[in-house]
Amino acid sequence: MKKIFLKTLLVLLSIIFLILVLLLLSYRGDLPLERLTADYTDENSYFLKVDGINVHVKVKGSGEPIFLIHGSFSSLHTWEEWEKELNPFFMTISMDLPGHGLTGPDDMKRYGMMDYADLIFGIADQLGLQEFHVAGNSMGGGVALIMASEHPERILSLNLIDSSGAPPKTVSDTTRAKSYNSGAFIFKVAQNPIFNKLLLKCTPKTVFKMNLKQVFYDSEKITDEMVTRYYHLLRREGNRRATLDRLTVRRPYKVDFDKLNMPVLIMWGAHDNWIPLSNGERLAAAIPGSKLKVFDNAGHVPMEEIPTETVIEYLAFLGIKVDMDYLSTPKFFSHVQ
Repeated sequence: MKKIFLKTLLVLLSIIFLILVLLLLSYRGDLPLERLTADYTDENSYFLKVDGINVHVKVKGSGEPIFLIHGSFSSLHTWEEWEKELNPFFMTISMDLPGHGLTGPDDMKRYGMMDYADLIFGIADQLGLQEFHVAGNSMGGGVALIMASEHPERILSLNLIDSSGAPPKTVSDTTRAKSYNSGAFIFKVAQNPIFNKLLLKCTPKTVFKMNLKQVFYDSEKITDEMVTRYYHLLRREGNRRATLDRLTVRRPYKVDFDKLNMPVLIMWGAHDNWIPLSNGERLAAAIPGSKLKVFDNAGHVPMEEIPTETVIEYLAFLGIKVDMDYLSTPKFFSHVQ
């Protein structure tokens, strides 16, 4: 009996030791803002003080303004390919929402979608923009919905891309008591009171690649540069703590779909594993006159996975007609005498 007990104890101690070694190997410290700013800003980057938050914003191009709102765990960089094609016709404004990217944490922990909507209106006011188009992906789509519901007179058009905020399947009340989080693995871990503490310091890079494989339909399109960007920006000082605060506090929000009287385009990746297509169909049913476009070769972030195909659809919605060849081939200009 004593031998069995000693063997069992040895096995348990070995398992505990292995776990401790793995945790030690996966420890990752925060990255200072100064280092990340050098790598992830350009000549179009600004830091605007909005309601006490130093928000990283990119403003590019000229013309009617379009606000581009990223999703959870993402950053303004998710719109880079879209911006290239939108900027000849429109001004684009993208931002790192608090708790994301270079903006980092908010001392007052204002991470609800209503908070984000108010913040973006604050950015618009600082830039002197009274009316504008809004496009949002995932959580950012939910923020865009709230903006359009709160101040429809300011929203020229609405583009919802694999968006949160769809009406419940069986409850007609539009007051949303649950959070915008999907059932994805990363959200479940972040909301677990035991495992989420490990995320504050133990976040190996492989977790980010696994996360991207969930949101992309074609994993071949996931580059090392993309994985590194997601990995570095979550490790920005304070972002991991902010992520846990954001995902563990449920803040209700309300969308009045009857107020959405602007043109509405709903875009969805058919292979979305985070927010299924049925949510897009419910949104289309709830918003009269809206158009639902489904992309068979995309997952949760079609604007990043298939940027050319999706931006053509969005440009057409905005009244700009271009073809695939124009956007997908190099544009050379020459002068012949």
